[in-house]
Amino acid sequence: MIMLNVFTKPIEGFFIESLEGLIFDVKGLVHPPDRVIAYVRYIPDEKGSRIRQNIRYRKIYSLGERERFLKENYPKYLYKDPVFNTVLQAVPIDKIAKIYDPRLKLKELVHKKSLTIVEKAALDLALIIKEKAGIKLEDIGVSGSILVDLSTESSDIDLVVYGERAGWNAYYALKKLFDEGVVDKYDRRSLEKLYEFRVKDTSINFEDFVKVESRKVLQGLFRSRDFYVRLVKKPSEYGENYGDRIYESLGYQVISAEVVEDKDSIFTPCKYLISNVKVLEGCSRYIVDEIVSYRGRFCEIATKGERIRARGKVEKVTDKKGRINYRLLVGENREDYIVLG
Repeated sequence: MIMLNVFTKPIEGFFIESLEGLIFDVKGLVHPPDRVIAYVRYIPDEKGSRIRQNIRYRKIYSLGERERFLKENYPKYLYKDPVFNTVLQAVPIDKIAKIYDPRLKLKELVHKKSLTIVEKAALDLALIIKEKAGIKLEDIGVSGSILVDLSTESSDIDLVVYGERAGWNAYYALKKLFDEGVVDKYDRRSLEKLYEFRVKDTSINFEDFVKVESRKVLQGLFRSRDFYVRLVKKPSEYGENYGDRIYESLGYQVISAEVVEDKDSIFTPCKYLISNVKVLEGCSRYIVDEIVSYRGRFCEIATKGERIRARGKVEKVTDKKGRINYRLLVGENREDYIVLG
């Protein structure tokens, strides 16, 4: 019997379904009391290529397209948050029809008698990582299209590991699995394919893309299928509750900086503490001391001692004691990036 650590609300890696049948992927660990911050991902569409229970769905990829869809069709799922001081996609608690928990999906796959090719691959990889990392089954789950029963034969494997210690164990286990040839790094051809997929949602050039993506541990190929493992701290480990800090947008900056702390760079949300900051574009009045992103693609970009260049939104952060610092939030805009150099 799997005993699950109860999260009071859906968090990163979970999906939720609205009363209208829209399927959202949950973002981050800090949510307002009356709703869940989540981005629409799958929508019912007669022309959609994915089918579940005789209903066709279409996947929405870019952040811009997701926001446009809600603005035009379901504006009630866009709201101005008083803590983050920006317009967010979010579903009120009373509008949630179903919660999809990645850990329960893995449990379901363990006991399922007939698996699809992609379900079998996801289950096998999850169990391999679990054994290699020495973590509990309830610390790992299956997310993405498999979680909501909308996968296809060509779908990626999306796994999520919950807990800081379990996350680090899984990270080191993946390093060993690469060394042993159980999973494979992306070669240049695979990276070209990945870049073609992401180019509509990124502005960096291919060579910068290769530098950061080629050395990542949390992604690669398993049985010739793309996989990504998301490491997520438990809410009790994250160190922030809704309203602990107030955020204020101050415009965009392009900076160069040195990474002085990278211990949270493998987790989603990820964070890099930085120093020796130079403002290359934008208002030089504000000097940020950390880079934060809620998007998994910005994990594992750089390690302590390396210099990076980044573009993002400057935010003033004020805690309950009135202490202020400035951070660079990366990933809300297609032009945002973090690269080496």
